[in-house]
Amino acid sequence: MNLKSLFKICLFALLIVACKDDVKVEPTEVVETVEADFEVNVEEFADIKILRYQIPGWENLSLKEQKLVYYLTQAGLAGRDIMWDQNYRHNLKIRHALENIYTTFNGDKTTENWTNFESFLKRVWFSNGIHHHYSNAKLKPAFDKAYLNELLTATSTTLEGEAFDILFNDKDAKKVNQAKGVDNVLESAVNFYGPNVTNKDVADFYKTKVSPNPEKPLSYGLNSQLVKEDGVVKERVYKSGGLYGAAIDEIIKWLEKAEGVAENEAQGNALALLIKYYKTGDLQTWDDYNVAWTAATEGNVDYINSFIEVYNDPLGYRGSYETVVQINDFDMSEKMAVLSENAQWFEDNSPLMEQHKKDSVVGVTYKVVNVAGEAGDASPSTPIGVNLPNANWIRAAVGSKSVSLGNIINAYNNAGGTGRLEEFANDEEEIQLEEEYGQIADKLHTALHEVIGHASGQLNPGVGETKETLKNYASTLEEGRADLVGLYYLYDSKLQDLGLVEDWEKVGKAAFDGYIRNGLMTQLIRLNLGDDVEEAHMRNRQWVSAWAFEKGKADNVIEKITRDGKTYYNINDYEKLHQLFGQLLKETQRIKSEGDYAAVEALVEGYGVKVNQDLHAEVLERNKQFPSPPYSGFVNPILVPETNETGEITAIKVTQSKAFAEQMLYYSKNYNHLPDVN
Repeated sequence: MNLKSLFKICLFALLIVACKDDVKVEPTEVVETVEADFEVNVEEFADIKILRYQIPGWENLSLKEQKLVYYLTQAGLAGRDIMWDQNYRHNLKIRHALENIYTTFNGDKTTENWTNFESFLKRVWFSNGIHHHYSNAKLKPAFDKAYLNELLTATSTTLEGEAFDILFNDKDAKKVNQAKGVDNVLESAVNFYGPNVTNKDVADFYKTKVSPNPEKPLSYGLNSQLVKEDGVVKERVYKSGGLYGAAIDEIIKWLEKAEGVAENEAQGNALALLIKYYKTGDLQTWDDYNVAWTAATEGNVDYINSFIEVYNDPLGYRGSYETVVQINDFDMSEKMAVLSENAQWFEDNSPLMEQHKKDSVVGVTYKVVNVAGEAGDASPSTPIGVNLPNANWIRAAVGSKSVSLGNIINAYNNAGGTGRLEEFANDEEEIQLEEEYGQIADKLHTALHEVIGHASGQLNPGVGETKETLKNYASTLEEGRADLVGLYYLYDSKLQDLGLVEDWEKVGKAAFDGYIRNGLMTQLIRLNLGDDVEEAHMRNRQWVSAWAFEKGKADNVIEKITRDGKTYYNINDYEKLHQLFGQLLKETQRIKSEGDYAAVEALVEGYGVKVNQDLHAEVLERNKQFPSPPYSGFVNPILVPETNETGEITAIKVTQSKAFAEQMLYYSKNYNHLPDVN
């Protein structure tokens, strides 16, 4: 899931005037890089590593295509602050205060307190707010109230009331609380819901919403905040003139410029519908846009833009703002298109019940792309693969677009190893398989997950959307189901028949080893001791792995080994594990197709939430030897237009930020469109 072009001729003179006043100034500190000496690593702090990426193929784009990319990236950044406010109601106030301190404080910057303040601000920047980007737990400053008050006074900065207190108390401890047995909406700090709105309020409100065409259900709740005023529940819609209107007007301005340089009519028509959607907030227009966008597959440039993924909503209704602008990698896309061309074969040969298989898998396009810019929920922490749109009926009737973010994956691969493989792999054979086949296994798993996984299967007639039937477990079930599709076919000779691998068995073994190792052990380094697993993807990796481990115990499929006080997991029978993955895939599709809430609750709560505390403590202790942080994210390249004396763009230059703080401050200065949102 996780993310996502009007042919309109502009008069030359109008284009010059339009561009003249809207070119962003070049940041003061950038460093140009060339491929030969490009440095991927930027800096590290707390549990974060900051990287940078290049834009391969930029020089092969025409000036018109480069303008399209530039306008789309500006549109994305124009809405950047929406994500901050969506994440938490006080985020923008807190960020403005911390940034003012950071840029104006003239006191002693050699103290431990200042170092801790700087680290805290960078963590807030990385998470687009005061809650951890992955664990959802509130970030805790390593300085006290007194020191922050000193900084506020020294810089004449105001931060008071709840926005100040929240940094040091236990209130709003979780951005998204997925725990069983609590009111998930009330207990989540995410700003999708107003104070005192409950799970029941949400369910009751959307029971009254009936789509004009039940066969094409609208995505109710996707682009709104739900609040309670005088006891009445109502929506505040994100649109021009509505909630976030000031930022949305900026987004529209840049999208209209992009429309004027669209590569083709289909891309232009899609952009026109996206603009209309931002102006009206109409969900039927959103569906019309997604149909048009899915069908617009020609051209060198594509994008993801709007309120899309619902992982940050504990009930799965509301979309987080995100944008990704991308350029096709034609060589890799051609090699990997074979998956989408054979989508029907994969569907026909899957272990699903026959009634849950699609008779015709339509419109699945797969491309490897190079990212040119990201914003909102896609930045600084970014996905590596995306399949959109998310509406089940559009996937079934029209198809979907799947992309793998090639230059992002390459940057991760070039960021340097950590030695964790040698520590947590059971033996030399496992290490060798990972070193030789791990990257291709990961790449293919991502492709199979996005192209085949999310596009596969169908709901039973009359069964509602998964956000309604599976509720707070919908996201983790869908991600686990797509993972299982990838795992099932990674250990299949079909991949070799299609020319995608040279040795399907070794690639499959490397994939299985890595998935089990991560799902049962290494991903635990991302949790504090005692925490439950709450993030949807992390949950799905654990429940898939733990279920397979338990169900295979009788045949010793996966063996738990203790050696020198350390735990390892060794796969003794890859074919039986392959069969187990097939059984679980069949069951997860049944759960989705039938809307079986009791079954998904038992699966996730039974295998995906609780952590063995002894094993967790052991993993954390073993991981202490590795200084490399467990999370990575990116600064974006900066596109700098060059203009002639009349204001016409004559070239667009790609530059790179020297440091994370510089980019964050540049963004805050130039894309500060929601200063007063609450």
